[in-house]
Amino acid sequence: MGGYILAIDQGTTSSRAIVFDGEQRIAGVGQKEFSQHFPKSGWVEHDLEEIWESVVETCRTAIDRAGVRPSDIAAIGITNQRETVAMWDRTTGKPVHRAIVWQDRRTAPLCDELKDKGHEPDFTSKTGLLLDPYFSGTKIAWLLDNVEGLRGRAEAGDLAFGTIDSFLIWRLTGGARHVTDATNASRTLLYNIAENCWDDDLLAILNIPASILPDVLDCAADFGTAKAEILGAEIPVCGVAGDQQAATIGQACFKPGMFKSTYGTGCFALLNTGSDMVGSKNRMLTTIAYRLNGETTYALEGSIFMAGASVQWLRDGLGIIGNAAETGAMAEKADPEQDVYLVPAFVGLGAPHWDANARGAMFGLTRGTGPNEIAKATLEAVCYQTRDLLEAMYADWGRDAGAGTTLRVDGGMVASDWTMQCLADILDAPVDRPQVLETTALGAAWLAGSHAGVWPDRGGFAKTWALEKRFEPKLDAAERDRKYAGWKDAVKRTLSRS
Repeated sequence: MGGYILAIDQGTTSSRAIVFDGEQRIAGVGQKEFSQHFPKSGWVEHDLEEIWESVVETCRTAIDRAGVRPSDIAAIGITNQRETVAMWDRTTGKPVHRAIVWQDRRTAPLCDELKDKGHEPDFTSKTGLLLDPYFSGTKIAWLLDNVEGLRGRAEAGDLAFGTIDSFLIWRLTGGARHVTDATNASRTLLYNIAENCWDDDLLAILNIPASILPDVLDCAADFGTAKAEILGAEIPVCGVAGDQQAATIGQACFKPGMFKSTYGTGCFALLNTGSDMVGSKNRMLTTIAYRLNGETTYALEGSIFMAGASVQWLRDGLGIIGNAAETGAMAEKADPEQDVYLVPAFVGLGAPHWDANARGAMFGLTRGTGPNEIAKATLEAVCYQTRDLLEAMYADWGRDAGAGTTLRVDGGMVASDWTMQCLADILDAPVDRPQVLETTALGAAWLAGSHAGVWPDRGGFAKTWALEKRFEPKLDAAERDRKYAGWKDAVKRTLSRS
């Protein structure tokens, strides 16, 4: 079959499909954006039928552009936006509500109520997560409690819950499989990552029936077979991982201490901690990096809600750019004497603050502040937030941030040389941009290809990782510290609990 692998990368704003050949090279790509729904302030939803249609269309496009037959595809790998909640009827396969997206903040009051009752330590000790609207569990509870008839149908066994991967597998297999992988399960607030099982005590706290949950498999496993009428041939699904874990795999961060950061809608940094499930004292997340052959590798993770989404705000909200690529050149032209700070808490602040009620603010504005300075502040905010994450994670792991650290980066924002140089300067650490930037899809493809026996094993795959450009820090230490101190002051002024 030539080792062709189809990777489905179902993201927050678009669905992508990529066909990789046996040498892990891109042979064909399909991509399609889909609608974002904002029914109330702080609410974010997706139409699951539109997502499904976009996935099928992009898969067919990628296969066609690769110039291969569907029967030439050895396996499918799936990576997906995590924490987003899908719920559907087991008989018809039809969604019972729009998907509630990971960015959605509607369950902030429920999270506060659970914290007030003293439940957060229970969740954190078992799941490695914090009680925040970001995660799936409270979204599931909201659906069952607020959509008429859903609780009764769930308790009767008529409904299925899943993250996006589960929904896609259900549809691809014609309803034959209701499954997920350990990485997606680890983001639900319901999965005990030490015991590798759904946790009855946490389900009871949120009043969620276990009958709606999928079975949990390794990241490389037999997830089922896509039906021939969907893609033109029966193709096994052999790899699944949440998008950030898939990027970690695609960056070949297989050794403890390796660190990657993905810059998409948000920014997500993962530090491989090996077999050690490192608890965080700095409000980082302990999560499953991947589970292969029954062996779990853990990671510390920090999540920034607004990275590329902040640049979209410059385009769609302020109208000061036509496309994202303009921001680097604008930052280069900005007045270096102005210290403008944007704290992009548009949907609250993620790690290490986890302040769902914080809102965005800009500091240091003068009469001379214009689009260039605002664009620069937007890009710098991503770099400052990455340093926040790195320092917190290495403190948890017992190492100093920057000491021997190299950050492997991917995602749309890393195409900007200005931003990557700024990142290296603020971190005081080298930043490595790989030749293959589609690391999320590549990670899913490797899981599928290795399980299908047509791609190399872990060690062989790691040897294929190739550097495109390294950015070395150039900023004076005193200037770095001054700028970062200004950032921390701006964040302090923005926090709702300050």
